[in-house]
Amino acid sequence: MTLDTLISPTQNGFGRAFSEAMIEVVERVKPSVVQVRSKGRGGGAGVIWRTDGAIVTNHHVVGNNRSGLEVLLPDGRTFEAEVTQSNATLDLALLKIKADDLPAAPVADSTHLRVGEMVFAVGHPWGLRGVVTAGIVSALGNVTIPGSNGREAQYIRSDVVLAPGNSGGPMLNAAGEVVGINAMIFGGDLAVAIPSHVTTTFVAGVPSRRAYLGVSIQSVELPVNFRKEGRNTGLLVVATDRNGPAEKSGLMVGDILLDVAQKPLSNPDSLLDALAVSNEANSIQLGVLRGGNLVGVQVQVGAAEQSA
Repeated sequence: MTLDTLISPTQNGFGRAFSEAMIEVVERVKPSVVQVRSKGRGGGAGVIWRTDGAIVTNHHVVGNNRSGLEVLLPDGRTFEAEVTQSNATLDLALLKIKADDLPAAPVADSTHLRVGEMVFAVGHPWGLRGVVTAGIVSALGNVTIPGSNGREAQYIRSDVVLAPGNSGGPMLNAAGEVVGINAMIFGGDLAVAIPSHVTTTFVAGVPSRRAYLGVSIQSVELPVNFRKEGRNTGLLVVATDRNGPAEKSGLMVGDILLDVAQKPLSNPDSLLDALAVSNEANSIQLGVLRGGNLVGVQVQVGAAEQSA
């Protein structure tokens, strides 16, 4: 039974049937809504997108963190989470936890949404888990992203009430299917969600495997004489995996990564994008700033699931 089959004033016991259907829809999707927690950044929500441990949330929930993230499942289990892809423009992030046979949420095609359609949000406002709010779709279109030099993203705007802790959780249609990922950061008087068809395209574009480099990095400002147009930062190597490709190739803590195959690196996401390769092992050329000098380092990388 779904809500959209019950909205008819001619049915007997309409109010009771509507209420029961709403409860059924919510209870069916709650096992797919997780809590995402990040050290020093509070928490948000996430949606189990695939049974293999792939979880969708907002970029702003995870920030630039690549470690220190954990996912709390509705059944009480907690897992460390890895960010496999993140896009600040879309405000989407894909996480991976080491778990199988998870209850993936059903996903609908949001291109069929209509203004006035009933929608629900499930999340963890102010840390209170599994809270549900309801409303209608108020508008569909594009929104200018603050601080993005005029870039736009598609959105669903609704009067569903959201609060801190809802970010990254699902917006559901009356059938209990995900039609959006609640973002909330563009706010105003109405809530904003990223449409599910945008999210599906984002997830489908994430390579299942990446080149394994074996480094821990953080963004750092470059000396003025090494800056180029559009690039003022590099990636400082703060640790290398023991016997990993980076260490074996001579990369050292304190090196600053500037480019991969002459493609500039400005943030951790740009390195992950550059390391997206096929399943086969691959050799890459790194441009490195070391002790004030530019050097080239050839690294024989291996293929590993979504790892830098």
